[in-house]
Amino acid sequence: MIITCPCGEKRFEIDAALIPEKGRTLKCGSCDKVWFFKMKLETKSNFTEEKINKLVNDEVLEKTDNLIKKSRPLKKTNDKALVKYKKKTSYSLGHFLRHILVFIISFIALIVVLDTLKGPLSNFIPNLELILFNLNETIKDIFLFLKDLIK
Repeated sequence: MIITCPCGEKRFEIDAALIPEKGRTLKCGSCDKVWFFKMKLETKSNFTEEKINKLVNDEVLEKTDNLIKKSRPLKKTNDKALVKYKKKTSYSLGHFLRHILVFIISFIALIVVLDTLKGPLSNFIPNLELILFNLNETIKDIFLFLKDLIK
């Protein structure tokens, strides 16, 4: 048996055995409205159950079609691929080079700070002056290598 909510927007299929002759209170799952339903009121309707089923199915199909049309506008593309490939990450060579540049600048800044504070730090780190000189020479060699590589 199909029961229509008093708001008129929702219809429910309910087993007739669940509703006694006296009637029963029902609650709409859509609008949460509570009403008292008697079997006699529904059977006086001039609609047969088949007509109601057809109306419900037509209404559901129409609403579904409208939802599909609203949710996905059709796009015409020349792409014939069944599955579109999407990059998992947006990491690229540019990002990698930026990280390398930040690392190099940070390393040079560390050397400058160590060179500035080499007097007080030489008490804690023996041969700090020699280590800084070697790092400075290594950086110069790297820059000369890159310069020769570019030419």
